[in-house]
Amino acid sequence: MGENWLSNAYEGMSRRQFLARMSVAGIGLAGFAMAAESVAGEVITTPSDDIIVTDGLVPFENFKIPIYEARPAASGKYPIVIVIPEIFGMHEHIKDVTRRFAREGFLSITFEPYAREGGVLLLPDIESVRKVVDPVPDVRVMGDLDAITAYATKHPAGQADRIGVTGFCRGGMYTLLFAAHNQMMKAAVAWYGQIRPAKTPGVRSFGPLEIAEKITCPVLGLYGDADVGIPAADVREMESALKAAGKTAEFVLYPGAPHAFYADYRPSYRPEAARNAWGRCVAWFDKYLRK
Repeated sequence: MGENWLSNAYEGMSRRQFLARMSVAGIGLAGFAMAAESVAGEVITTPSDDIIVTDGLVPFENFKIPIYEARPAASGKYPIVIVIPEIFGMHEHIKDVTRRFAREGFLSITFEPYAREGGVLLLPDIESVRKVVDPVPDVRVMGDLDAITAYATKHPAGQADRIGVTGFCRGGMYTLLFAAHNQMMKAAVAWYGQIRPAKTPGVRSFGPLEIAEKITCPVLGLYGDADVGIPAADVREMESALKAAGKTAEFVLYPGAPHAFYADYRPSYRPEAARNAWGRCVAWFDKYLRK
């Protein structure tokens, strides 16, 4: 697919408008619309007042990675937070999170990990999404993140030596892998990322737990103890492995919180846990990225 896949999919509409129109037509879509129960009253929308938002492309090998960035409108250099999307890619919720970081005083950058495959915007169910996403090698995502990191270090509004990474769901797993892969990261916050992901030849040969000792930056983990896909024991083991290796780490398990408890567009959203976790996330980056 060409690099204009995203704008083609929207046909001049915002993603919210697009999904609303498709939902009215009875067509189920990934991301927002994949949630079977509407939680529209809970969906958080962060305005772009007093911040600057920009769409862009970052070259990597023979491809241009679609990115979305947000930063405070006031001139200056800001610490940088790279936001890694969920399995659904760079949809509106992830862009909103990027704007939230800008409002907290960061230059925040997210990207579309699955642009080469045409994205997953129009796919009807999670099975279809996984057929596209699961074969993507971790090494390719690490390469994309390296390219975005290199772009961020040259950004006129960024502090090149103050870069952190965060991500949600699969992006949370990638957060832990990237913290081990790229030592330019000064802080990492993983939101309910797999600790022991399935291994597939040519796609994934190790998970976060196996490379814990390679992580050099402080790591905050935010998990729900009711997450049926990530046992609490795995979360505690990851924290223990990092601390045993002499790393700075704190992993929080929220009582009764399921997977994706921060995703305010899905039924899994838990407002109290989400608010607390966001506060911890921002405080972590404030502590380790601010000069």
